Formats: sequence, structure tokens, C-alpha cells
Amino acid sequence: QVQLVESGGGLVQPGGSLRLSCAASKSVFSDSRMGWHRQAPGKQREFVAMITSDGYTDYGDSVKGRFTISRDNAKNTAYLQMDSLKPEDTAVYFCNAYRPASRVTNWGQGTQVTVSS
Repeated sequence: QVQLVESGGGLVQPGGSLRLSCAASKSVFSDSRMGWHRQAPGKQREFVAMITSDGYTDYGDSVKGRFTISRDNAKNTAYLQMDSLKPEDTAVYFCNAYRPASRVTNWGQGTQVTVSS
């Protein structure tokens, strides 16, 4: 069973930074496209960023230039570095792993990010 465990969320002031981590099962990480989505109260889940197994990245328009996604294949972990945070970045952030071979997406349980003064 694929397991994704997020960590690193919390409360930060506007303009601050946080780094989220997503640890995945070794058996799936290397073949998976890793990504992050977020969901704010009363809103639909929104694409944030993704990184393929060979390092190609893509970002949602609202986070381009502020967020950076990366992966460490030796640690089976994906990261989301979030800089210049804004109150509108407040949401639950979900990690996901998409395996092209099976076309299956697995999701983590989510981690809360709150940007407030």
C-alpha cells in the first residue's frame, strides 16, 4: 500500500517561509510524479506544483516565482519550499504521487498552512 506522509505545516507571518515534506514508500517514489495541491475552506482543491521522476517541474499561476518543488530520490521524499507567503496561501496542503504505469494517484492526509499576522 502506498503511503504518503506530509510534514512541515504550521503558522507563519506574511512574507515568511515554510518547507513542506512528503515522504513516500520506496517502492513507488522513483516511478512517481510527485505533486502538491491545496484546499482552502469553502474552495475547490487547487493545483500547486508537480515534479516528474526526471525533474521536470510545473507550478500553478498563483505560486510561480514564490514556491519551489524538489525531490530527493535517495530519501524518497518530495519538498515544497514556500517563500514570500501570503494570507491567501492559507490552506490544507496535500501531497500526491501519480504512477504513469498504473494511472493511479495516491494522496497524503494533508498538512495545515496558515499565513497570518
